[in-house]
Formats: sequence, C-alpha cells, structure tokens
Amino acid sequence: MRIGLLTGGGDCPGLNAVIRAVVRKGILHHGDEFVGFMEGWRGVLDDVTMPLTLETTSGILHRGGTILRSSRTNVKKIPGGFERCAEVLAKNKIDVLIALGGDDTQSISLALIERGVKCIGVPKTIDNDLSGTDACFGFDTAVGIATEAVDRLHSTAEAHSRVLVCEVMGRDAGWIAVTTGIAGGADVTLVPELPIDIDDVCRLLKYRWEHGKKFAIVVVAEGAKLPELPDQVTVGNKLDSFGHARLSGIGQVLAEEIEKRTGYETRSVNLGHTQRGGTPSAYDRMLATRYGVAAIDLAHAGKFGRLVVLRGTEITDIPLADAIAKTRTVGEDLLAVVRGLQPKPGA
Repeated sequence: MRIGLLTGGGDCPGLNAVIRAVVRKGILHHGDEFVGFMEGWRGVLDDVTMPLTLETTSGILHRGGTILRSSRTNVKKIPGGFERCAEVLAKNKIDVLIALGGDDTQSISLALIERGVKCIGVPKTIDNDLSGTDACFGFDTAVGIATEAVDRLHSTAEAHSRVLVCEVMGRDAGWIAVTTGIAGGADVTLVPELPIDIDDVCRLLKYRWEHGKKFAIVVVAEGAKLPELPDQVTVGNKLDSFGHARLSGIGQVLAEEIEKRTGYETRSVNLGHTQRGGTPSAYDRMLATRYGVAAIDLAHAGKFGRLVVLRGTEITDIPLADAIAKTRTVGEDLLAVVRGLQPKPGA
C-alpha cells in the first residue's frame, strides 16, 4: 500500500512521534511505501512532497514540531481545490491519506472522503477540544509547560506583592487553563466556557489580601471573554483561511482592570507559542505512538473515514464526521473542582 501523510493546522509536540509510528509499523509489518506532503494541505495542492522512510523518520520521536511542517491552508477557499487534491493524490499513486490535525484539517479530509478519497484522521489540537477523544497528544506537554510557568510566577508574584495574570492557549475550550490552574494552584482560573465575572475575580483577590496573602496568580484562557467586550480579544483584524481571528491580549486587558478596581499592582504574562514548542512529554510520545500504530492498522483493515481516538485507556476509532460535529468543552465536573478550591461568596 502507498500511503500519504500530512500535518495541518498549528504544530504541537508529538506530531513527529505519530509520523514515526505510522512509517515504522507500515514498513516493518506491511511493506508499505510512504509519501509526506509538506505544509499540510498546501503540500497536496502544490504537490510538494518528501519521502518517508525508516531513515528519514529515524531520531524524530523526541523532536517537537513536525518534519512535514504545517500550514492553515483551507482547500474550500481555493477554486477547484478538492479536484486538485484528488489529482495530486492520484498522480502520487496514494491509496490512503492519513491526516494529522484538528477540526479544520479533518473537515477537509471529510470533504475529500465524500469525493471518493480514502482518508484516515489522527486527532491533533493543542486545545484538547476535538470531540470523541479523551485526549489529544501535545496537550499534556502544553499543560506541563504552563504549569511550570505558573510555579515560577508564584515566587516573583510573592516577592513583589503583585497579581500576575498568566494567559494560556484555549480558543473555545479551557482545557489548558483549567488543568494548569488546578495543577499550578492558581487563585483564579478563567475559561471560555463562562463569561468573566470581574467582580468575583476581585472578590477572590481581596480575600487573599485580607487573609495575609498579598500576591495572587490568575490563569486565563486566550478565548475567555469579558461581558462588556463585544468579542474575544484579538491582535489585529485579520482572519486565517478558516475564519479564525488571532487571539491574544485578554491577560493584559484583565490585568489593567484588576489593578484599576483593586489597587493591587498587576502584570500579565502571555505564554503564547511557548506551549507548543519543545520536546514532547513521555505521555505525549506514548499517546502519539499509539495513535500512529492505530492509524496504519485502520488503513489495512479498510476502515476509511475514521478518526483514531482515546476512550479511557483504550485506543479505538469513530467516524470523522462525529469528531468535528461540535467542540469538546470543559465540563461542570472540572469547573466544580475549581470552585471547590476557592472561598465561597460571602466568606
């Protein structure tokens, strides 16, 4: 079998581990051939490839990023784009295409499936918000980086009697924020699932000051919203090819509002792409490798139009259409944990 691979959307730690696992299982157990398309769907449209062999994928397990590079190319926006993709895949004699990406990337896979292309998906989103799977690789690494940052921020916040607002990734779901907030011992955790109640934020901070803790940490997801603002805080007005604005700045907006309302010196820190970079954690290497092996198994089982997913501790698969039908958001169970660690109103 001749199999194509691509990595679409934002990069995250573990992509190379998936690529390596797919190639090793495919070659060593099935004698498959592999073609890597560069920079996501752009590589398919432009027919830019690299050979994926045991040699070219050797030594990449621990590397962050992706040897195939990535882009946010939206085939839907290009006239004749899907026909061009099908033509290039046929030219390269691709029997099956394995796409590593989130809902945007997989929406292109689904459209190609409807046009007769055999595709298999591997879930990749740093925000951990793809439906149908309990975890996406890269999330554990991002949370580890963010939690370490919060640990460091505690000492400098205490030294200067400051409030430090740490902005983390999370467009429509606050998985990184809520996990980092709990694991890092943040005093306030704010997520896109709930509008920011600035009065309650200030109440929690004043409680600490009144009880002798004259410093505090606030963790906020980049997509969290203040009710008085019309939308999420963005940088510029440009949208990517899938219609997404570049989110950034809610941490600074929040810091200014906190300082104005409380009088406490407040600074903001935006971790940004630091969360995406560097070597993947052991958990993400393991999960990514399991996904890669499962993807090649699906290909040889003839189960196309599926996404490999984690359910509990088991790897299984679901229809691609189900995975991108809605965003997986943080549930009330974790939000209740956050509230349980905070003083009740009136305390």
